[in-house]
Amino acid sequence: MNTENTITTTTQAEQPALVKQIGKTTYKVKVHFSETSKETMSDKIVRMLKSEISNMQSLQ
Repeated sequence: MNTENTITTTTQAEQPALVKQIGKTTYKVKVHFSETSKETMSDKIVRMLKSEISNMQSLQ
C-alpha cells in the first residue's frame, strides 16, 4: 500500500468551525492540527481519557 502525505494550506475563512450558542453567548471554535505532531488523534483521545479517569479516581 502506497500512501502519500499531503499538506494543504487554507485561509482562516476556510478553516472548519463549530458554532454553539449558550444563552446569549455564541461560541465559535476553530480547529487546527499541528503539522509537526507525532501523536495521532486516537493517541490524543486515549491520553485525554486516561488523564480524566486518573483525575476522577483521585477525587474519590
